[in-house]
Amino acid sequence: ICKEIFDKVELVDEGKVCTTVLELYNEEGIIVEPAGALATASLSQIGSEIQGKNVVVMVSGGNNDIVRMAEIKERSLLYEGLKQYFIINFPQRAGALREFLTKVLGPKDDICFFEYAKKTNRENGPAVIGIELTTKNDLEGLLARMNEFKFDYKLLNGDQKLFGILI
Repeated sequence: ICKEIFDKVELVDEGKVCTTVLELYNEEGIIVEPAGALATASLSQIGSEIQGKNVVVMVSGGNNDIVRMAEIKERSLLYEGLKQYFIINFPQRAGALREFLTKVLGPKDDICFFEYAKKTNRENGPAVIGIELTTKNDLEGLLARMNEFKFDYKLLNGDQKLFGILI
């Protein structure tokens, strides 16, 4: 039916929908479920097509449980590039974690997840770390400092299979 009556269907990334849910709440005081934010979320994707036109968007569905807000925020931060997850192999020596905290993390970077997973290796101890950034551009500096101080790491955000298992 949709193919017959609609001129166009716009697909919207799930993370963009989550960002829109948070924006509607924080900026407009509107509590909306993700399905109700779809139309609003799509506007940024079709901005050039609607510029200068009168546009009506239906915002519906207040069927949102407050318990879901943490998940919605997490998905939004991932989509916006503000939360990055890593596996970091810390050298097993005194001060390695302190060096990471003082020399690698930026002044506004925040560790929001830390799970140490040392098994039997006496030289390295892997940890899964989530870092919340102030802007997505901060990632470049963080990666440069990890390389400069020779921290062995793997960025998990782009590896959906490994990300799904560990996070």
